[in-house]
Amino acid sequence: MKFDMHCHTKEGSMDGKVPIDDFIAELIRKGFDGMLVSDHNSYNGYRAWKRNIKDQKYKDFVVLKGIEYDTIDAGHILVIMPENVKLKILELRGLPVQILIDIVHKNGGILGPAHPCGEKYLSFTNTLKKRNQMAVMNQFDFLEGFNACESVESNHCAKVLAEMYALPTFGGSDAHKTDCIGMAYTDIPDQIHCESDLIRAVKLGEGIKCGGSYYRGTTKEKIGKANNILVQSFWFYNRLGSLYRHHRRKTEMHKMV
Repeated sequence: MKFDMHCHTKEGSMDGKVPIDDFIAELIRKGFDGMLVSDHNSYNGYRAWKRNIKDQKYKDFVVLKGIEYDTIDAGHILVIMPENVKLKILELRGLPVQILIDIVHKNGGILGPAHPCGEKYLSFTNTLKKRNQMAVMNQFDFLEGFNACESVESNHCAKVLAEMYALPTFGGSDAHKTDCIGMAYTDIPDQIHCESDLIRAVKLGEGIKCGGSYYRGTTKEKIGKANNILVQSFWFYNRLGSLYRHHRRKTEMHKMV
């Protein structure tokens, strides 16, 4: 089955431009069987599908619930939980990656770094201190091996990293706009109908392949060196967002003890 495993919707990501209904229609047009909704620290895109679309159309298209979580110390991490598991803390950005790993695995989920060799503060290898990277890499279940919005060098580094740690690789468009949708793919040999099916396939780790083509309309390419200002701005944004949600995260952590 062919999936786009990194998708941002208008309903769930503040920088997403495409409503999930249109996102699905475009993926179907391009021959995809499903998608992983991976909005930034939010399940609102998936909720919009479940409440307004699920029982009305696209009966043969698989929509999986995921999230792209902003850690405080290791960049963006893709998280997939079993369909019957709901954790509010996963919508509260700012957990350290080790605590995120423990929570996800304790509750039967899987996780791995998005664009692991990309921008500083956004990616795993360029954010987490090197002395801690090896221990954390051994605990991931997969990584994103091809991201349509990354560079050739970034994706090559990601695939080398996956080979070093024998991890399955996902391909995702990281699409925020219509013209990027479906530019990367993940082929899964098993039949996937729900999140638990995907989790089992990843843990089995056999036959999953990814690839795609490069999107040339990214903000980084449009603004050039000025992108460094945006990257630095994210550091402040992430820190402030983490501090703002500290009390709510602490409350949710106590509920899980």
